[in-house]
Amino acid sequence: MIDNVDPFIGVDQTDLPEQSGLAATWWWPKPQVGNTHPGATFPLGMVSACAYSGGYPTGYGNFDLSTEGLPPSLPRAADAVETGQRASGFTHFQQSGTGAIRKYYNYFRVTPMLEPLDVLGRDWGISDEEATPGYYAATLDNGVRAEITVGPKSAVHRYTFPEHHDARVVVDMSMGGLAIPYGATVPLRARLESVQPGVAQGEIVVEGAPLALHIECDAESWRQMLWYDRRLMPGGTRLDLDHIRPTTLRPFGLMWAGPAVAGQTVEVRIGFSLRGVDQARANLRRDCDDRSPAFDTRRERTRESWRERLDAIRIETSDEDRRTVFATALYHSLIKPCFAADESPFWPSKGPWVFDVSTMWDIYRTQLPLLTALAPERSVELANALLTVCEQEGNLPIGYRMARGSDRFGRQGSALAHTLLADICQLGLPGMDWDWALVHMQTDLRRIYGEDFLQQGYAHPISHTLDLAFGYWCTRHVATLVEDHDLAAEYEQLATRWVNAYDPTTGLLKDSTFYEGTRHNYSFRIQHDMEGRIALAGGDERFVSMLDEFFGYGADAVVQPGLAPGSEEMAAGYALGRFEGLNNEPDMDAPWAYYYAGRPDRTAEVVHAVIHQQFGTGRGGLPGNDDSGGLSSWYVWASLGLFPVAGQNIFLIHPPSFRYASMPMARGTLTIDTSGFDEPTPDGPVRYVQAVSFNGVPVTTSWMSGTELHEGGRLHISLGTEPSEWGRAERPPSFRPLPSPADTDSMQEAP
Repeated sequence: MIDNVDPFIGVDQTDLPEQSGLAATWWWPKPQVGNTHPGATFPLGMVSACAYSGGYPTGYGNFDLSTEGLPPSLPRAADAVETGQRASGFTHFQQSGTGAIRKYYNYFRVTPMLEPLDVLGRDWGISDEEATPGYYAATLDNGVRAEITVGPKSAVHRYTFPEHHDARVVVDMSMGGLAIPYGATVPLRARLESVQPGVAQGEIVVEGAPLALHIECDAESWRQMLWYDRRLMPGGTRLDLDHIRPTTLRPFGLMWAGPAVAGQTVEVRIGFSLRGVDQARANLRRDCDDRSPAFDTRRERTRESWRERLDAIRIETSDEDRRTVFATALYHSLIKPCFAADESPFWPSKGPWVFDVSTMWDIYRTQLPLLTALAPERSVELANALLTVCEQEGNLPIGYRMARGSDRFGRQGSALAHTLLADICQLGLPGMDWDWALVHMQTDLRRIYGEDFLQQGYAHPISHTLDLAFGYWCTRHVATLVEDHDLAAEYEQLATRWVNAYDPTTGLLKDSTFYEGTRHNYSFRIQHDMEGRIALAGGDERFVSMLDEFFGYGADAVVQPGLAPGSEEMAAGYALGRFEGLNNEPDMDAPWAYYYAGRPDRTAEVVHAVIHQQFGTGRGGLPGNDDSGGLSSWYVWASLGLFPVAGQNIFLIHPPSFRYASMPMARGTLTIDTSGFDEPTPDGPVRYVQAVSFNGVPVTTSWMSGTELHEGGRLHISLGTEPSEWGRAERPPSFRPLPSPADTDSMQEAP
């Protein structure tokens, strides 16, 4: 599978074949760009490294800040080449597929130069780009070939120079962020010192986080110098800077310089840590032994780590493009979050620490369930890291970066980490202290909008009412496990307050503000009481009719927003109340809402259109932001014929797009095979489930418990070209306790 990965998928604006059928009716409001990068990464590792142009939001590419429509290009100098990629060097700690997350990394820019230090920061054209999991390479138009690989907490650069009398490798420690307004990250404090020839170390404090590096360079005959404000510091071995402000910042760093013969290689090895230079050096030694050069060894070790992860899932298809899309989606699903055990800079104890949870509402539906299946021990590590953040900082994070204080992202979601904890609890995975977890889950439910929910029975933005009600339902599982039955009963009642979010006259959410969407996008999410949700909408027939309208059945094709769409155009698009395809994460689970009304055939049609029309090969192969693997992991699950209902420990079964697949689950290997399968095409017939068996026993329901599937076994799905009666009679489970009198009062009073 590793040889099929194309890390360039998603780095450019969306470029897919013209949509047809249902897909042509879906309107995409969010940026039509994947926002991925092709840089070197390690599976769930701390470090990434890539060419840096200042492009939004990863530092790679040609695009400026964008929030809707096609992304605009970065402004370039008059003599800049308007086509092709540009780079001013190579940086570390990139985001992966995110949209706006306020701040950006791209620390420690390394630039191979033949030019004077005065021009540091200018762009060079880059060509001959190459990328595979764990490796990135490009040639600058000054003739230098750059190659980068990474380990879990390190990066190794290798530069091949042309003949030149004064070549150099320059490390800029002052640089971070993006080339967009307010996109720079200014270090607050910094120190840098030469330790011995070929060895230096330093630390910068950025957004309150101390980021240290230990750096080694094997250009033994070259001069090693510190520099400040693009001027060399002859004889200087140490640089200390305190109280840096945007108005006082001057570039600073270190440099190796000397004559190069044609084809000469220079290797730069960097260890990183958030706990000082000694730990950064230890991390480098752990990732790269003392032998020099280390590049090829580190590259192969990282490749093997990726091979182990990517070969875990096996698929059978004769379509090599589809194999590439699937392999790349799996790759993108395993880049984030960044696991950095024993690296928290904010508390002294050892243990799990995770950053770049960017962001929970992007990943809780699909990426975290995939992580739980493929690497359950990592899922438990993530859960413990999130609980430690809550213990130390006061809340379970919705977004968490390498910065002091978690990002709260108050408008987007509440209580979403509870879904991961509920899944782990229901699966019985080892390694959790559930009494400790329950304390923090309870505390988090009361933060910010949680008090409104308790006092009024609802909270605005109204989508938080759904989040919090589900958070209480998830926490109820943990309370039951630790035998706090009174608390479990209390939370059962609080979980019924989801109904306060809806207007019974329309069957949709009440008027409120909605982040990146409308009431329609948030009204069809899968809840814990879908039976009650459908009853509120007027029953199965009415609910299916609402879904059909939402998914564009019988609707005309739409025109997607272009470059810099106007407010009237966007308002008209939102007024459609239409499914946004996989361009927007609130819609990720909506296609499966049909299951709860007995219409799995409709889901098959919608999912078929998404899989085969909204994902493709090439740099424009994604329909929108990959969102830290949230979008890609959706594709992985949907292609395999399963959809995890996060927090509810069930999987919905639908037609797979591969004849055969196998994947590890938390406790065993699951194989998914089919009969009646034909290789699908965008305009070809939809396949519908006719019958299902598991380990030879018929499955008459459209769902299976996660506990059962995670044990592994053989799932056989019989397919046909016409809808069947399978899955229509018995619906997926709904949680429906009777509301308490107090909740009944709050329902009547909620506006």
